[in-house]
Amino acid sequence: MEFYLVGGAVRDELLGIAVKDKDYLVVGSSPKEMLAKGFKEVGKDFPVFLHPKTGEEYALARTERKSGKGYKGFSVDFSPEITIEQDLIRRDLTINAIARSDDGTLIDPFNGQQDIQSKTLRHVSPAFAEDPLRVLRVARFAARFYHLGFNVATETLELMTRLAESEVSELTPERVWQETQRALETDSPWIYFEVLRECGALKVLIPELDKLWGIPNPEKWHPEIDTGIHTMMVLEQAAKKTQDPVVRFAALFHDLGKGETPPEEWPHHKGHEASGVPVIENVCKRLKIPKEYQKLAAQVSRYHLHCHKMFELRPNTVLKVLKGLKAYRNPDFLKQFITSCEADFNGRLNNEEKPYPQGEFLRQCYQVTKSLNTQALIDKGYIGKQLGEEIDKERVTQIKSIKLNFQAFDV
Repeated sequence: MEFYLVGGAVRDELLGIAVKDKDYLVVGSSPKEMLAKGFKEVGKDFPVFLHPKTGEEYALARTERKSGKGYKGFSVDFSPEITIEQDLIRRDLTINAIARSDDGTLIDPFNGQQDIQSKTLRHVSPAFAEDPLRVLRVARFAARFYHLGFNVATETLELMTRLAESEVSELTPERVWQETQRALETDSPWIYFEVLRECGALKVLIPELDKLWGIPNPEKWHPEIDTGIHTMMVLEQAAKKTQDPVVRFAALFHDLGKGETPPEEWPHHKGHEASGVPVIENVCKRLKIPKEYQKLAAQVSRYHLHCHKMFELRPNTVLKVLKGLKAYRNPDFLKQFITSCEADFNGRLNNEEKPYPQGEFLRQCYQVTKSLNTQALIDKGYIGKQLGEEIDKERVTQIKSIKLNFQAFDV
């Protein structure tokens, strides 16, 4: 029985990245022997065990043979005769197919170290094309390691394109969302969507997003013109402002309504804010995306132009926005909304570093109006509907004062 550290842990060590999880490979053993040594079996599709003391994962070396469609269509062999090289060849990328033995020796039969040096994401073998989920995984690794200079090898992108044309549509919504959510949490999430678009997978998985490329915007407001390019710029800005994947998702989907604009109306997109909401809801339903993502994305679509035009709005309209966002019930939601709108504002050519006072204005409007003394109004005899109306009047008056203060600073 031999033990090897494998996969991401070895890769990250070689990249100088902190290792979070360690996975081990066991060669020359069997489930019976592992259980006899006190390991706890947890694998469903193939034997994976937890170390009795450390709780770390140990998997038996295995081979996989394509036996059906999709990422589950495999037959697995985990007999004791499987070698370390046979196990490594089934892995997706060369940088993930390096093992380290107990004495520190690196087993690297597919030149993963060389690809780490050249910053290349390259498939291990033609068997890569047997698993469509690997298209999303490569795109996610491209996003994760973009800041280190990694690129997808041309021949790997070609295999991904073939998979996009054939089997990517077989992926379950849960797996698509799982990879997408993890990509949204990387340092460069926009790269994930650009790689998926380059290989044709985005058109299959999220056609509502893919169709934004080629749709023009008015040059006055969008010097970058193309809606798809603008969307990637907005996601990049969101990634700079927050690590919250919910905000990043809202930034990504904020302009889906522009895909509904008839071409004869281009480059204008009147009403795209409202028309984007059902599109967002449909995508979220299809991919089984959590409600918290859908709710923020829908409200950012509906109200992002209101936020940009905050100083042009009447005080009672500003209050309607706050109430529409349910800010008084969920102030954290308002914070997410403002960050998303700020990303949209900065995600335009020549706008990247500009301040966004509209966001601060809306924050102040909330902060001041949330602490209204309702008891004083109740003491005056207001109840029910009348009380609500008086609260609104007081809040509108406060918003007027805040707006005057901002105007005094020539905002």
